[in-house]
Amino acid sequence: MGMRDKKRNQKRVLARRTAAPRAGEGKDFLPLEGGPGKKLRKVQQPEEPENTATVVYIGHIPHGFYEDEMQGFFKQFGDIKRLRISRNRKTGKSKHYGFIEFESPVVAKIVADEMNSYLLFEHTLQVSLVPPEKVHPKLWKGVRRGFIPIDRVAIERKRHNKDKTVEEHKKMVEGIVKRDEKRRKRIKAAGIDYECPALIGSIQPSAKKIKFDEV
Repeated sequence: MGMRDKKRNQKRVLARRTAAPRAGEGKDFLPLEGGPGKKLRKVQQPEEPENTATVVYIGHIPHGFYEDEMQGFFKQFGDIKRLRISRNRKTGKSKHYGFIEFESPVVAKIVADEMNSYLLFEHTLQVSLVPPEKVHPKLWKGVRRGFIPIDRVAIERKRHNKDKTVEEHKKMVEGIVKRDEKRRKRIKAAGIDYECPALIGSIQPSAKKIKFDEV
């Protein structure tokens, strides 16, 4: 290629650069999304479901903060419908968690938001809403009459004093005799010279069969 051809090509390149760009040409960068050349789409935020929960779970309840104390403390937020603290069926002691049902779902939501992680008598409360579908159907059973602990002493007394059948009495005596034999062996193995008294009533006389003369 001669000098003339080189100069001719250079003139062509300069002419192309200085010429006005055609439609759709001469753009070094494509427009970004959301730029002035494109309309923004409105993003619809998902609507929050309406709160209908009225039951609040309360955990880490301190000792001494029972039904009356909870009633007096939480009624400052709104009207309380029902309240229950879970207790041990045998002893009646608190299990340190309970439930409160408010009249209004708005009040229940405020209590769950404001009282969660609240420090009460060196205990950090755990408060949360309980959805209606997760409320146990027997949660409020017997809440009106209050908690009545089971009298285990009376139950055991009744069981011990009830009339026993012959087989039950025989089984009871056999157990007493076995325990007495183990006790005698332990005393003898310890090298103690002691004569254990005999058990009274350990040997039961057999029932006599009565024959009736035929008439």
